[in-house]
Amino acid sequence: MEPMETPQSQSMGGFYRKSATVVERARNMVEDWQLPTTAPSSHQHRTIWQPPGVGRYKCNNDATFSSHLNHTGIGICVRDADGTFVLGKAFAYPCSVPVEVGEALGLHAALQWLSDMQFDNVDFETDSKLTADAFLSSRNDLSEFGSNVVAHALAREATSLASPAVYFDIPDCIETLIINEML
Repeated sequence: MEPMETPQSQSMGGFYRKSATVVERARNMVEDWQLPTTAPSSHQHRTIWQPPGVGRYKCNNDATFSSHLNHTGIGICVRDADGTFVLGKAFAYPCSVPVEVGEALGLHAALQWLSDMQFDNVDFETDSKLTADAFLSSRNDLSEFGSNVVAHALAREATSLASPAVYFDIPDCIETLIINEML
């Protein structure tokens, strides 16, 4: 005989899912807080975000992975030559994929989104050398691999969102990170 689901057991299942989301967000907030406050060790190489040239935009994109929630989060952040936030987007795929696939999905989403919005003069930056090399494989361009801390924070936020989010103002999850990078 199968156990019958009661209203109490249904509400407890919802409680546990909500609790897991709260725990995941708390972990993300602690990690975000630690990023700018932790001095890089001699084993780590942390690159400082570099603005694009005058008249250009820089689009940082990144992916995060939540095996607990079975989500792949994508974060996209566009800034101008002064480092000023222009647009951001965070969304999640309802599945967990390998890192190289998630990073490629993030770059593809950024390219598609900014193309749809008719942005041009955009430099794209990813922290995935594999993705950048694959994208540039038929070109002789040089690519910059650097700090994707802001895009990573957006991607992490995406794993706990119920639906995609487009930001026209700096979202709370990246405000401190952007301010610290501009100092």
